[in-house]
Amino acid sequence: MLQITDSTPAGVSTQRGWVDELLTPALRAAVATLPAAEERVAGYHRGWCEADGTPSDPARGGGKAVRPMLAMLSAVAVGGTPAVAVPGAVAVELVHDFTLLHDDVIDGDALRRHRPAAWSAFGTPAAVLTGDALLVTAMRVVADVPVRGAVAVRELVAALLDLVGGQSDDVAFEDAREVTPAQYLAMAEGKTGALMGCACALGGVLAGADAEQVRGLRDFGRRLGVAFQCADDVLGIWGRTARSGKPVGADLAARKKSLPVVAALADGGPASRRLRELYDSPRPFEEADIALARRLVEEAGGRRAAEEEARRQVTTALRSLSCAQPTAEAYQQLRDIAWSMTGRES
Repeated sequence: MLQITDSTPAGVSTQRGWVDELLTPALRAAVATLPAAEERVAGYHRGWCEADGTPSDPARGGGKAVRPMLAMLSAVAVGGTPAVAVPGAVAVELVHDFTLLHDDVIDGDALRRHRPAAWSAFGTPAAVLTGDALLVTAMRVVADVPVRGAVAVRELVAALLDLVGGQSDDVAFEDAREVTPAQYLAMAEGKTGALMGCACALGGVLAGADAEQVRGLRDFGRRLGVAFQCADDVLGIWGRTARSGKPVGADLAARKKSLPVVAALADGGPASRRLRELYDSPRPFEEADIALARRLVEEAGGRRAAEEEARRQVTTALRSLSCAQPTAEAYQQLRDIAWSMTGRES
């Protein structure tokens, strides 16, 4: 049974040490090439410094580095070394930060990783420009890779196009009265799955994998990304701010159509109809409305549907991973990470 919780994903946390050792120096070097103003905002966003530029507590991190970890393990899975995938790992982490900076502006989220989001601390123009600078830097990092750089750039560009399409759909869904679960999952594959798929594919490309292996790795990452989005949607409603660093219930307050909500609205029962009335109400949500919406979504089966979909996506992801003919040890590591990312409990 899969039950999504906000406990630390064990498979992810146990890999952080060696990933950070390879990733952090290269990532810092890439960020250091930004113009001074954007470098400062990027450093703040990652937790390296405070808003005034003074160094932060070294324990403060910029996320779990899931995508870089996937890139490095994917390289290992097809016979390469983690080091060969570092340019791809840096690139996907820079792109991820680009998306977070812009997402916080689009969504108006004032918190990121337990402190003011970059746009809230530095202003919207600074956050947007920093995101743009990170995107350009990511492209340069992979373009500079000898021999396989051109293939890596094409992989990243394809993912970016899917990512923008998914983000565009996500924004459009906010004003759409009807969103089906199938439409939501297609959006999630672009918004979240594309970059995770790219991370895995880049690991394969940079390790010299053949086209079939790269395809298997890419499909594994894309399915895993959708599963991760399903789990994130659940935590956005039933998690804790202390874990996520963002206000839990904010998606409900903004009437976002995350998968639990979409599934609940499609249920058609009494709780579903009451949730529809609540979402259609023109007045802003108060705390009582958020609590009611949370209860109605669960009663209408939204939480269960999202958790079951996460399980299906991980199962499909692991079938795709097998097509890449990974080494046994790498497969075990990637399988454990896949389940831990979505909160599987044994």
